[in-house]
Amino acid sequence: MMTSSLYIGLMSGTSLDGVDGVLADFNNGAIRTLDAAFVPFPAALRAELMALQANGANEIEREAIAANALARAYAACVAQLKAQAPGPVAAVAVHGQTIRHRPELGFTRQTNNPSLLAELTGIDVIADFRSRDIAAGGQGAPLVPAFHAAAFGKPGIARVVVNIGGIGNISVLHGDGRVTGYDTGPGNVLLDGWIGRHQGKEYDADGAWGASGVVDPALLAALLEEPYFHQPAPKSTGRDLFHIKWLDEKLARFAGLDAADVQATLTMLTARTIADAILHEGVAAEAVYVCGGGAYNGALLRALHAALGGKTPVESTAALGIAPNRVEALAFAWLGYRFNGRQPGNMPAVTGAAGLRILGALYPA
Repeated sequence: MMTSSLYIGLMSGTSLDGVDGVLADFNNGAIRTLDAAFVPFPAALRAELMALQANGANEIEREAIAANALARAYAACVAQLKAQAPGPVAAVAVHGQTIRHRPELGFTRQTNNPSLLAELTGIDVIADFRSRDIAAGGQGAPLVPAFHAAAFGKPGIARVVVNIGGIGNISVLHGDGRVTGYDTGPGNVLLDGWIGRHQGKEYDADGAWGASGVVDPALLAALLEEPYFHQPAPKSTGRDLFHIKWLDEKLARFAGLDAADVQATLTMLTARTIADAILHEGVAAEAVYVCGGGAYNGALLRALHAALGGKTPVESTAALGIAPNRVEALAFAWLGYRFNGRQPGNMPAVTGAAGLRILGALYPA
């Protein structure tokens, strides 16, 4: 097995915008990002991956074809990063694209063709990181808290790391070595879907449209009635639950609301559910550090700060040395590094698995 300390991590998340990739160096256990790349999804691939989130005709064939196209997008990202590598790359660690996440039924599905990716890149590929945790009785998600602890933890200092992608999740670094966390609910998924419907945009840049509206308290209360928000941890979620049809069902009782006011309310929903989760943990954090696409939504960050009581600083993970759009891809590069070292990658206190497990499956070049 190659002893290089260089790894490429790839992440395509619930937002379905494209592939984030990083070239990382874990020499002597350090965590360093050498380069980053982004490859947007072609419109047809994005549409098909979105469609595969729900039941449909001929799913098996359609998923296989989409997986091949996805592998080619991954390979394009790898090619950019490999060209910048100062030496051989030990492995490509790839999350795949989640199209189903049903841990209560004992499975999760991240579509991908890692064999094709290994063929296209000539590099070992490590994939399928979630299944082993689910096999051990866990949720298979979130997997990033273990990385957050390694990258951002500091003894004696309590911190909270919040990833706001399509779904939001928290990692609470308690300062005494304990780490807790779980998926809080919608991150950007409803915000993106609503602005897509009304303005044809992929996302609400800086939260400007949401900031132009007014939060509707009755709608917010109705959204917060969702049972998921009141379930105890460990828990995880995705587009299986939170999607535009879920929102439409909630809106049925609120005909006539201005679209911008709905966006403002959805922004507050994301902020409130994240803040409520953090406050429930009872941690006196020095700061809340945000990564993922939500870190670039100023209106959302202001709403989160207010929902936390206005005293706890809310900052980007850039303040800790890692750009917010690189954290998840770097996390999977780190999980690939852990796999090659035969070290566990999950955190049973977070996922609920029966114990520590080595995560991933190898597809040799």
